[in-house]
Amino acid sequence: NETSFYGPVKNPWDTERVPGGSSGGAAASLAARLAPGATGTDTGGSIRQPAALNGVTGLKPTYGRVSRWGMIAFASSLDQAGPLGLSAADCALMLQAMAGHDEKDSTCLNEPVDDYLGALDQSVDGLKIGVPEEFFPDNLDGAIADNAREAMRELEKQGAKLVKLSLPSIKLSVPAYYVIAPAEASSNLSRFDGVRFGYRCEDPKDLEDLYKRSRSEGFGAEVKRRILVGTYALSAGYYDAYYKRAQKVRRLIRDDFSRAFKDVDVIMGPTSPETAFKLGAKADDPVNMYMADVFTIAVNLAGLPALSMPSGFINGLPAGTQVIGNYFQEGRILNVAHRYQMATDWHQQAPGGFA
Repeated sequence: NETSFYGPVKNPWDTERVPGGSSGGAAASLAARLAPGATGTDTGGSIRQPAALNGVTGLKPTYGRVSRWGMIAFASSLDQAGPLGLSAADCALMLQAMAGHDEKDSTCLNEPVDDYLGALDQSVDGLKIGVPEEFFPDNLDGAIADNAREAMRELEKQGAKLVKLSLPSIKLSVPAYYVIAPAEASSNLSRFDGVRFGYRCEDPKDLEDLYKRSRSEGFGAEVKRRILVGTYALSAGYYDAYYKRAQKVRRLIRDDFSRAFKDVDVIMGPTSPETAFKLGAKADDPVNMYMADVFTIAVNLAGLPALSMPSGFINGLPAGTQVIGNYFQEGRILNVAHRYQMATDWHQQAPGGFA
């Protein structure tokens, strides 16, 4: 959200810091108590990461659970709409209305909608929580790791069982994502040509000038970067080397999760490897910026549902813990988050001056 046309969105907990992206505006508005709930879109963590950085709850549903009709597509096989709220109960209420088949969206699945509100108060006694070693690497900030482990210990007090596991292909999720997502973006954003769709430059000299100036003026630096990367990855000489290989990695990641869910009910770990950083701190280092999604991207590549819930503060800034479920298990992850929130009050904390 630093590259918005209207300027950077600011985090209500510290207005010199980012709110996360790309649904940072929705998360910031919730944290500032400007709205009771909000919708967002999650392509690689864009609901969950802002939720974590702003101290609110955000849910990315199973791919196809909620209609994408009306959204501007970034990466069509990854994009998923979902709710943000102050609590898991708020998200359950919104998802109950949002979920379901939509004939206007060919990727929207015709599956029964569960009773998300009714599932909230179920016991977590006996619940098996998978704890992947890949979510707690040696270079992870100790405070972030401790925060997530403390959240899991609270659920352990309620009868849940922690199970160590490994998701070996997770380490490949960021490079795979940053081939697949830009490739799809370059295709999807080709419609923004100044003729059929979107922004049009003023007084073009000819058709070529119309195309060039409409796209150069209408897209920001980060969008242009992703279009260039994606177009390169899809080019004739590099398709097999990059895009096709990334899709194979995507299947490996999905298979890792499938094996894990044979032994556990949910998977948990940190949502983000850090709390909100200063505005502009990573503007000149896009690769470092991309690594902020290291724990969220794999979920989109696999199409799974996942939720970020507030789990405390580190140096006065919110931190979030992620709960990942198997396909169409939104009710289960909402239940886990709700049970945690019944025992804690992190989700009720508001930044100074906004309560």
